[in-house]
Amino acid sequence: MKKVAWVCLLISCSWAFAASAGGDESKTEKVFKATVGSDGVQRVDILGGSYFFTPNHIIVKVNVPVTLVVKKESGIVPHNIVAKSPEAGIDFNEGMSSEPKSITFTPTKAGTYPFYCDKKLLFFESHREKGMEGVIEVIE
Repeated sequence: MKKVAWVCLLISCSWAFAASAGGDESKTEKVFKATVGSDGVQRVDILGGSYFFTPNHIIVKVNVPVTLVVKKESGIVPHNIVAKSPEAGIDFNEGMSSEPKSITFTPTKAGTYPFYCDKKLLFFESHREKGMEGVIEVIE
């Protein structure tokens, strides 16, 4: 029984350390302007990790399909990518893993729309509060 308690304590400490250690990646804006491919789709690769997204400022054209290919760095800390702007045709919540996943949508309204990770461990700051957020800027 003591052994199980120690294992649980070690796991909890590991998660707490991982949750409190934020990388400098979240402090730097990384802009990516998508181009329309020969198939008419704008593609953007997004990497998520220790409380950052790269890129964290994505510029896309309105009324042109967008495919985000998302994946996270290796590690045990769970991450997801969330955008809740249905009025602009941007509405998704996708878990991230080390295997790439595709998210496709067509933005219908120019403007700037947030995306973020909504994960949170116990009483620590959420990943979004630690800087794991970005914007999708939709232009004419």
